[in-house]
Amino acid sequence: MLATLDRQGSIALTVIDAETPDGESLIGLHRPALFPLVLLEGDFFSAGRLPRRKLAATLGLAKSAF
Repeated sequence: MLATLDRQGSIALTVIDAETPDGESLIGLHRPALFPLVLLEGDFFSAGRLPRRKLAATLGLAKSAF
């Protein structure tokens, strides 16, 4: 879903591998219980299953956008 929103131009998606120095830093900072760790504008949004309705509301998108 995030990749689709990126292709549509709704978001700019950056994927960071958890085993890189940047990934380890983010894991240490946010301590996610599950993956993926999703940040919006650098702030924690979710960990684990992505809450689609919450994401649509936060981004101001109609649910049909994805």
